[in-house]
Amino acid sequence: MAAPPVAYAPRSPPLSSHLPAQVRGSSGLARFNAAAAQAAEEALLHCCGSRRWAHRLAAHRPYPDLGALLAAADEAGYDLSPADLTEALADESSAELHHGAPYAAHLALGAAHAEYERKFGHAFVICLDEHPAEEHPDQVLAGIRRRMAYEPEEERAVAADELRRLARGRLVALIDGVGTEYLNWADFSLSDSPSVPV
Repeated sequence: MAAPPVAYAPRSPPLSSHLPAQVRGSSGLARFNAAAAQAAEEALLHCCGSRRWAHRLAAHRPYPDLGALLAAADEAGYDLSPADLTEALADESSAELHHGAPYAAHLALGAAHAEYERKFGHAFVICLDEHPAEEHPDQVLAGIRRRMAYEPEEERAVAADELRRLARGRLVALIDGVGTEYLNWADFSLSDSPSVPV
């Protein structure tokens, strides 16, 4: 019997049908590049909870392509100060099992998360993009058990790397418009220039 999938709260911000006509149908990257700074930062905070990270990425727009945005996100992630990393980790929440998972599985995962959070002071973060959904519960539990043996500074470095990977995946989802019902570009204001591609 396959393990129940792990459910993650959507981190990507939300696409409203109330967008200006020029914006509808334009690419996600064009919309992101054309967004007002504050709206872009708010969207980016759904990818990584560091305000400095979000501000830096928003300030360096426009990006010519998704690869450039992801490279900038990685660079900003590596440059996070200890306080920035603490802020970003505090914004994360632990993965939960699908509501239909067996009670024992909920208990096991809940206990593992609680033990991890007691030791390290923040939610367990892990990027599971390379694993099929049916492997997520096992990957999370194995990851927690393995990383519980780490010293706090070692685990902080691992968590920072996982956070960078999560941010990349969330950025791709944001720009590609995956789950566009969760993306809120309605507050984005466009440049006054009619030549800006939107």
